[in-house]
Amino acid sequence: MPVTSVVKDSEALSLTVHAEFPVKVSRLWDAYLDAGQLEKFWGPVEYPATFTRHDAAPGGRSNYHMTSPEGEEFHGYWIWNEVVEHKFFEVSDGFAHADGTPNTDLPSNRIVFTFDPTSGGTKLAITSTFDSAEDLEQVVAMGMIDGTRSAMSQIEQVLIDLRNYAEDFITDAQILSDTQVRITRLVRGSVAQVWKAHHDQRLMKRWMLGPDGWQLAECVTAQEPGETYRYWWEPLSADDGSGFGFTGTVLETLPQSYERTTEQMIGTEYPATVNELTLTSNQGGTLLTILITYPDAQTRDMVLSTGMTDGMEASYARLESIL
Repeated sequence: MPVTSVVKDSEALSLTVHAEFPVKVSRLWDAYLDAGQLEKFWGPVEYPATFTRHDAAPGGRSNYHMTSPEGEEFHGYWIWNEVVEHKFFEVSDGFAHADGTPNTDLPSNRIVFTFDPTSGGTKLAITSTFDSAEDLEQVVAMGMIDGTRSAMSQIEQVLIDLRNYAEDFITDAQILSDTQVRITRLVRGSVAQVWKAHHDQRLMKRWMLGPDGWQLAECVTAQEPGETYRYWWEPLSADDGSGFGFTGTVLETLPQSYERTTEQMIGTEYPATVNELTLTSNQGGTLLTILITYPDAQTRDMVLSTGMTDGMEASYARLESIL
C-alpha cells in the first residue's frame, strides 16, 4: 500500500496524503501528467475516472468524471496554477456539473502535489487546503480519505505498466463515450518542437502527408482564436483520384500546451467535430493527446473505420524522423 499516512490539520484547514513509491520522480510525475495513466488511479476502485481534458500548464484545465457502479457520473475539474517540472504542481480543484461548469454548492480547494526523491524512489505529498473548517469536514464526511486510499492502491500497477511503454508507444485510439475518442502518441521530441510541427506550414508539408503517394498541397495554418485553417491533400499521380481536405476554426489556445478547434471535411455535408490537442512533456519526449468529439456514435464509428489511426501513425513516425 503506497499511502503511508493521511493527516488532517484542522487549524491549517488542510488534508495531506503521504505516499512512497519505489520508482524515480520522473516516472511518477509522468503518471500524473498523462491523462490515460492518471484516470487508472484517480478515482476509487469502484468509481473509475475518465479525463476528457488534462493540459498540465499554468492556466490550463482538467475535466474529469467518476462513474459509479450504477453508471451515475460525478464531475470535477482542475485549474492549473503552477507547475515546476519534477518538483510540484498546484491546482484549484472543485466539483462540476455535467457541462463542466463549477458546482458551487460543494466545497472547492487548492491541491499541491509535491514530489521528493529518496534513496529508494519517490516520496509524494498531496496537500488539499480548504476555505473553511466546514468545507474540510464536509469532504471528509463524503469519504475523501477512504476514497483516496482506494484510488492510490491502484497506482503501483500503473507504474509497472509505465516502465516499458515508452519503447513501443505508438498511436492509439481509445473510445471514451458515444461521442468522444482520445488519440495518444508519444513523440520523441520536445514540446516546443511538436507544437511548431503543428503550426509551421513548411514543416507540416514535410510530415503531414496523408496516405502513401499523397502530398499536403495546401496548408494555411491558424493560431489565434477566431482564425481559420485549411489543409488540402492531393495524390502525386493523377490516376490515384482527386484531393480532399479539412478546414476549421481555432476556438481556444494555450500556446505549447493546448488547442481546441473545429474540423470540417471540405466539400461534404459530414458534421463537424471538435478537436482538442494537448502536449505534455514526458521522459520519453512529448505526449500528444487529441480528444475528438463527434456529433454521434455513428459518425464516430464511420471515421474510425477509415483507418484513421494507421494514417496518423505513419505521419507521426515521419515527424519523429524529422525531429
